[in-house]
Amino acid sequence: MNNNEILIDPKTEKEISCKEAIAQAYKIIEDIKERGKDALIEFDLEEFEKKHFSPGEIAERKLKTALLGELIKARNERGITQKKLEELSGVKQPVIARMESGRTSPRLDTVLKVLGALGKTLAIVPLDQVK
Repeated sequence: MNNNEILIDPKTEKEISCKEAIAQAYKIIEDIKERGKDALIEFDLEEFEKKHFSPGEIAERKLKTALLGELIKARNERGITQKKLEELSGVKQPVIARMESGRTSPRLDTVLKVLGALGKTLAIVPLDQVK
């Protein structure tokens, strides 16, 4: 890449030279160094999602996040370890760990086994009633 190469600024979506992009990057780095841990990187998740994902994909992510949050909350409220939940549900602890971290998309029967062991179940409700 040479300094005269033209890039697209992801924030403004306008053309910018490589030299200008590097200068902007150095300004940002200097700002972060000056402000230390107080430096905030501006990032709007909703804006990013709207630009890169369909409404269905966004809804799916939000639902999955809410479900996993409730699963973790229920386990913690009962003071149950993942290992104990394995004993109660029959779902292996590494699978539970992957579910809770969001690194896997478990099958419905697996989710129901884990929820059942926690005294919970799934309910089908209109989307406008979901928080």
